Amino acid sequence: MKSNNDIINGNSPELMEVLRAADLVAATDVAVLITGETGTGKDLLARRIHGSSRRQDKPFITVNCAALPENLAESLLFGHRKGAFTGANSQRAGFIAEADGGTLLLDEIGEMPAPVQAKLLRFLESGEYQPLGMVEARHANVRLIAATNSNLVDAVEQGSFRSDLYFRLNVIPLEVPPLRKRTGDIACLLKELNHRLSAEHGMPAATYTPAAIAAMEKYPWPGNIRELRNFVERTLILSNGGTIDITNLPEEMKMQPQTGIAALLSLPENGLDLESLEIGLMDQALQASNGNKSRAARLLGLTRDTFLYRLKKYAL
Repeated sequence: MKSNNDIINGNSPELMEVLRAADLVAATDVAVLITGETGTGKDLLARRIHGSSRRQDKPFITVNCAALPENLAESLLFGHRKGAFTGANSQRAGFIAEADGGTLLLDEIGEMPAPVQAKLLRFLESGEYQPLGMVEARHANVRLIAATNSNLVDAVEQGSFRSDLYFRLNVIPLEVPPLRKRTGDIACLLKELNHRLSAEHGMPAATYTPAAIAAMEKYPWPGNIRELRNFVERTLILSNGGTIDITNLPEEMKMQPQTGIAALLSLPENGLDLESLEIGLMDQALQASNGNKSRAARLLGLTRDTFLYRLKKYAL
């Protein structure tokens, strides 16, 4: 999608609180740490901050730290001179130099290799960095925004993320709410996405009945905005301007969730195997969190240590 404001649509208090804070932060140059589940639009919030700042006409560079090869991460970020290492056949400026004057978004910051974290900390504190193979340090004026869907506090406790870097990044923490917590925003987003995608594909927009919208508002959207966008695009193409009723929705959206204890458990007459139930719930939590153990533990209301203990106990 071409707009930077795809997640901005909506009037839910949960979203508006984050946007108000982001707009205040945009007027400064302080570091920002954006957290939130996968697909919530953390990168779009970062673009909003950049677009509302005095750096808006300068570069906005995005780096996916999870995709940085560990042996090349330092070179890609800070640059290198020709011949600095095997394979360095030409000089490279690096992402920090490319973002000079603008904003650098370090997405999935928790995946940054440990050796690079120390050099990033130095850059944040002094604005200086040293390309590989060069003697003299260089300076860049960069506003840094970091984003992650993992729990950096847990990473600090485990020793995989530097505590001093975490505190330096966490000057202004912003948490993007998941779609299931953006009360009342589904209908607004549905209308906007339907309109934009119909124009993009040159196809008539689909029409959603109130029953279909009501079912969609009760669906938890584990993939958040990304899942909603994909659903709207798929529906638009397959319906070719038709009407979408609740019968046209995927089975998982037709199911009305129970509330209270009934949503968790209905005890069979002959009892149940509590150990199997616990294993099943742990497996579901791991799947829902894409294997992220810290998030899986939070889904089950457990501490990470307790969750890891039970994984070991059941050999999962």
